[in-house]
Amino acid sequence: MAENEVKKRINYDLLKKGGFMRQKQKGYFSLRLQVVGGTLTSENIRAVSDVAEKYGHGYVHLTSRQGVEIPFIYVDDIDEVKTELEKGGVKPGVCGPRVRTVTACQGNEVCSSGCINTQELARELSERYFGRELPHKFKFGVTGCVNNCLKAEENDLGIKGGLEVSYDKSKCKKCNVCVRSCRSGALSKDEEGYVVKDESKCNNCGRCVKTCNFDSWIGTGGYKISFGGTFGNYIYKGDEIVPLVKDKETLFRIVDATVNYFDEHAKPGERFRKTLERLGDEEFRSIIKAAYLG
Repeated sequence: MAENEVKKRINYDLLKKGGFMRQKQKGYFSLRLQVVGGTLTSENIRAVSDVAEKYGHGYVHLTSRQGVEIPFIYVDDIDEVKTELEKGGVKPGVCGPRVRTVTACQGNEVCSSGCINTQELARELSERYFGRELPHKFKFGVTGCVNNCLKAEENDLGIKGGLEVSYDKSKCKKCNVCVRSCRSGALSKDEEGYVVKDESKCNNCGRCVKTCNFDSWIGTGGYKISFGGTFGNYIYKGDEIVPLVKDKETLFRIVDATVNYFDEHAKPGERFRKTLERLGDEEFRSIIKAAYLG
């Protein structure tokens, strides 16, 4: 088929919006799938495999953001591909200026270091924001603890699990395990052998809770939020503006305020970090602190 005939009947912008990314080969697309929190069921995987075998070149590409792409989907097969994937519970992803797939580690449902349920939160974020039209792309990353496997600060909005901890001196056996396990140097022992915590050094990792065998440490899960991160042509580590957030109501109030601010203030084609740098972040910080306080 002549190149101009292919161009005439392909709406590239519409296809890109639906996850079909134009390849260098004329008339072919690499289909990006919606993979929330890096999780696919066995049924999903079978459907993806079948489509890649039947309509692609028999392989898939795993992206740096936990996505799956099926290359070499021909334009005439797009409708059939979407139908076949839907049978296996798989949806196309998105590209362009909108909220992208939410990434997440396995969290406390699987990982012993996890402080929050990252997979549940990723699904909730996806249901609430995925595909929303914005001036430019917007990325969420959710990681379960301060080990930061998902590199939360690289995202426009990153969420990192943490524990707010409290110490019950009456249950302490003075074993010193929690002090030795604290990697931030926040814990020490007093003259009587009991634990003293330096609040300024505590990073909410929760290792004191996880290593104590006597329940002298109690931890409550919360969310450490970073804003305005980006990693690519321009690298910036997202900033933390508010303390550990203790409940989802407050968390989503903050996320709503962030996304709405970006939507209202960014220029077309401008990433969130660039918006903050162009306007200064004083107003944004004030908005987020107000959302935190409710």
